[in-house]
Amino acid sequence: MTALSPALEAPRNAPRRAAWLADLPVLAVAVFWGGSYLAAKGITTTQTVIGVLVLRFGLVLPVLAVTGWRRLRALTPAQLRGAGLLGLVLGGIFLLETYGVVHTSATNAGLIISLTMIFTPLAEAAVRRTRPAAGFLGAAAVSVAGVVLLTQGAGFTAPSSGDLLILGAALARTAHVMFMARIKAVQDADSLSLTTVQLGSAVLVFAVLAVLPGTGDSPWAAAADFGPAEWAGLAFLSVFCTLFAFFVQMWAVRRTSPSRVSLLLGTEPLWAAAAGIAIGGEHLGAAGFAGAALVLAGTAWGRRAANSA
Repeated sequence: MTALSPALEAPRNAPRRAAWLADLPVLAVAVFWGGSYLAAKGITTTQTVIGVLVLRFGLVLPVLAVTGWRRLRALTPAQLRGAGLLGLVLGGIFLLETYGVVHTSATNAGLIISLTMIFTPLAEAAVRRTRPAAGFLGAAAVSVAGVVLLTQGAGFTAPSSGDLLILGAALARTAHVMFMARIKAVQDADSLSLTTVQLGSAVLVFAVLAVLPGTGDSPWAAAADFGPAEWAGLAFLSVFCTLFAFFVQMWAVRRTSPSRVSLLLGTEPLWAAAAGIAIGGEHLGAAGFAGAALVLAGTAWGRRAANSA
């Protein structure tokens, strides 16, 4: 085939290079999110979950508020109420995820939470009273079978409490998506302002829980016990998994397509498994690896089936 001249190649290759340049930061977000389970597991205990959550989001909330202060002030009372309600659900998600990862492996947490991609279209179909496509139901069955294998370890026993908490977090994520799609007041709200109010509402929940007796160490007590490794883990969760991730998503959807961003972020479970095994030294066993493969295959199949419906 005759080679194209440089003048002809440049216009054709430029959009492709631009798309990949936009993809790389989004892929970095997926990698960071995949590593967040191991990072959270490394700096959190049952007694410090709430304190760590206050620190993690309390550090980034002022940055978001200052950055978007003008648009934040423009929110209507209805938008503030809607975003505040979503923030309560978001707070529940983080509580379930963080308590869950304390009691299970980072690999299990990252793979089980990916079931949100299966639960959300099923919930949408139930609300609309429509029947999901046969292919999607097959994908859901494969994913569930994968979770069953993944959570068994060396033998067929009941899933751990951490596995069940992460499963609850996946269901709560589904509820969050459904509420966001149905609360009309937030439909046209600025995304930065919406996220800021949601995180503020979630931090308020964590702060209230932190002062109640029997809820574990205060944020100050948790921070006092941190060494360099724990502070590095907290910085990773706050700066890269929260602040950087949010701004990259806002930047990317303006330069590529939401479906492309969603596809790249959907690789999060792969990176969670990679971090847990390669860095955390976690072991899945033959059944666990088979389960992980089924979860990844099922969620990928389900995503394609949902997009083609």
